[in-house]
Amino acid sequence: MNWRKLSRRLHLWLGASLGALLVVFALTGSALVFYNELDTGLHPRLSATTPVSQINWDKALASLHRSYPDKPGPWRLEVTPEQRFIPVRYYNPPEKQGQGFAPLMAWLDAGSGEVLRQSYWGNYLVTWLFNLHFQLLSGDTGQLIAGYFGLLSLLVLLSGLLAWWPRKGQWIRAFQTRRRASRMGILYDVHKLTGLVFIAPLMILLSTGAMLALPVQTKALLHTVSGPDSTAPAPVVSAPVGPVQVPLSRAIEVARQALPGARLAWIHTPAKDGQPGYYRFRFQVAGDPSRRFPHSQVFVSTRTPSVIQVSDYRQQNLTATVLNWLHSLHAGSALGVTGRVLWVLSGLACALLFVLGVYRWRLRRTGGQQRGSSIRKSRKAAGG
Repeated sequence: MNWRKLSRRLHLWLGASLGALLVVFALTGSALVFYNELDTGLHPRLSATTPVSQINWDKALASLHRSYPDKPGPWRLEVTPEQRFIPVRYYNPPEKQGQGFAPLMAWLDAGSGEVLRQSYWGNYLVTWLFNLHFQLLSGDTGQLIAGYFGLLSLLVLLSGLLAWWPRKGQWIRAFQTRRRASRMGILYDVHKLTGLVFIAPLMILLSTGAMLALPVQTKALLHTVSGPDSTAPAPVVSAPVGPVQVPLSRAIEVARQALPGARLAWIHTPAKDGQPGYYRFRFQVAGDPSRRFPHSQVFVSTRTPSVIQVSDYRQQNLTATVLNWLHSLHAGSALGVTGRVLWVLSGLACALLFVLGVYRWRLRRTGGQQRGSSIRKSRKAAGG
């Protein structure tokens, strides 16, 4: 058996066995590319909010403490470019203990600080889709399965590419389509062209998805190339803990001065008792591919308006840079709106490839059975 025939069989067997689940990943991934916009559109109170020129962060934090007296913090507030509402998260709420990742999600009016909506991660559509896409609704076990499934799915693409790979001197012909009378031929051409157009983005999506789902294995692999990543998850110098004396608005001013020109994306507040002794801010600096989850951090003391530590994306090593690109590449945000649209189309194309492949396989099988039946009838008639 030559390598072309082996590639065809491998493509068929893998596609038939993995294809249905791959379609689930593809379609949920397409929906999640614009999941913030989708979620906002599904909730009229959020869609009806009006932007403000300046957010009063002290008022927003006070509103959280007043609205949720049983949740003393810390809180995580998102800074959106539109400044219409403020998405916030409270990790590990007591009522969700033992249920895995299920933070309280709330949305505040950017002007008044009023709570417009609240839910828990996994209890509303887009987060349910995220859990299905990333963990197959099965927690860490599902995430592990999803990661290795992504690697196997890469073999589906590579075997299809090898099965198509033209012989020497036939490259132009390999990209051409012909006028065909049979459905089998038409299906082959559509399947071939769709695969060739989308194979590059699909390979990026599958490889980055597998790396995100397998962080331990990914880091171990990258460490062999460039050493441990240089990110700093916590301050090197411990901060004194006590009653918060620096208001949030003042801490934001101090943090902005530490990274001039950077865009503030997330605010991590201390608890009411001052633990852990600092505010943590996430900024997007020039060159950072992630708009929503950037990788530069500034730690500001809650006791005095001073910076404890700065972690600058531009000073990180190769391992950290690769890890920092994974999410934004997989989500399409690093490529702008055009890239996100391409990612949506890629997910739909993946589903189309599976449907075309199954339909063509069934036609071939049905045709083969019909030809076999006709031959048997002819032989019986001839011997009869």
